[in-house]
Amino acid sequence: MRWGDFRRSDNVEDRGDDGSSGGGMPGGGIRLTGGVVVVVVVASLLFGVNPLEMLAMLSGDGGPAPQAQQQAPAPGYGPATRPAVRDESKEMVARVLGDTEDVWGAVFKAQGARYDAPKLVLFRGATQSACGRASTAVGPFYCPGDREVYLDTAFFNELNRRFGAPGDFAQAYVVAHEVGHHVQNLMGIMGQFDKAAQRTDARGRNALSVRLELQADCFAGVWGHFAQKRNLLEPGDVDEGLRAAAAVGDDSIQRAAQGRVVPESFTHGSAEQRKHWFGVGLESGDVRKCDTFATRTP
Repeated sequence: MRWGDFRRSDNVEDRGDDGSSGGGMPGGGIRLTGGVVVVVVVASLLFGVNPLEMLAMLSGDGGPAPQAQQQAPAPGYGPATRPAVRDESKEMVARVLGDTEDVWGAVFKAQGARYDAPKLVLFRGATQSACGRASTAVGPFYCPGDREVYLDTAFFNELNRRFGAPGDFAQAYVVAHEVGHHVQNLMGIMGQFDKAAQRTDARGRNALSVRLELQADCFAGVWGHFAQKRNLLEPGDVDEGLRAAAAVGDDSIQRAAQGRVVPESFTHGSAEQRKHWFGVGLESGDVRKCDTFATRTP
């Protein structure tokens, strides 16, 4: 992937290796809406963390969150932030984010709307978000409360070693997927999901969560489509992205973690589903074809 040709985003905050926390709610607790609960359960399944422990931590029962450390402003990165790029992986993330801004800005403009880009927070170890305290175990996630994407810089090593999905386009897929959740938030899809999730049981919420995640995969593919259209992808990149999508399928993770697959507990979708919907976005570049909620069997 020729990510060096992407425009570098200024919407990156690097909280470094000190675990300092950013924004959040007083006392470290948050109101656990359906959407937040699903995010926690999804992250728990993905990284083998007890969801009850994580929910208790987010609700404020896990002890007080550390206070944010004030940093001197850095030119181009906004107040109280550090320079956002210090190594190649961080530079790549900043440039992929910049390209998602350009692509989604154009898509929204074509629809007569304005795209408000998210901030991407890089951290190491732990940090604080409006959705509660995030740690390495949570993995990459999007917080609708502050409209920010959170990414532990160690995750790409996990993607390579644990999930067997190396390559820069595989890493770009992760960023584009989380940005896809931001797009859902701007379009009002997350709000509709949250209301629907509160009206159903656990199995119904899981099914809704699968559709939400597959749509984010498709939106990631839409970004990839336009990168490919500008000849910024290299041979093998598409395979890297598809391999990454399959590697984080619920069946792949469950089979590796517990030796068996429990489809009714899926929250992200199977390997084949994730590959399929990422591929739909890649091939079409059409947001309208990403309506996973309208199809009978996603």
